[in-house]
Amino acid sequence: MSTLTIYQDTVPETPVLQTQDPADIASHLRPLGVRFERWQGPEIPPRSADAETVLATYRPFLDKLMGETGAGSADVMRVDPATPGLEALRAKFLSEHTHSEDEVRFFVHGSGHFILHVADKIYDVECTQTDLISVPEGTKHWFDAGPEPDVVALRIFTHKEGWVANYTGTDLANRFMAYDQ
Repeated sequence: MSTLTIYQDTVPETPVLQTQDPADIASHLRPLGVRFERWQGPEIPPRSADAETVLATYRPFLDKLMGETGAGSADVMRVDPATPGLEALRAKFLSEHTHSEDEVRFFVHGSGHFILHVADKIYDVECTQTDLISVPEGTKHWFDAGPEPDVVALRIFTHKEGWVANYTGTDLANRFMAYDQ
């Protein structure tokens, strides 16, 4: 189930708010420029479906979203315990960073935490199946799908380079781990 947990950035032990109501999650994230939606519609393709099938299943949603955002491409990302270089990949996602474009993800299967650092707050958004999140360009954040991830997600890009991170160099993410190390 999708969850939003908000902390003061100096107090990782004590949440100031937690909610699992999708409308409430969206209303808390909207002032930050973060788009959060639950896509209702097509039958969810099997976890083992190839990328073309997954993209075709969500094509009407993607076309609408890409038209609204000016995005130029979409692909399917799969991360599971058998992913080559998983430890290095996880470390890359766990470091606080920003992007020069919105980071847009739709969760087809599995879950993961987008953790946003805005002003003096940490917003831990656990996204699950059928959740769409769009983190605005320049927003400090990191991503955690856990030590044994099982994620199939659509990624939407504006820039042809794809996922490019600008790391902040802080260790803040280490204090707000979504999963136990």
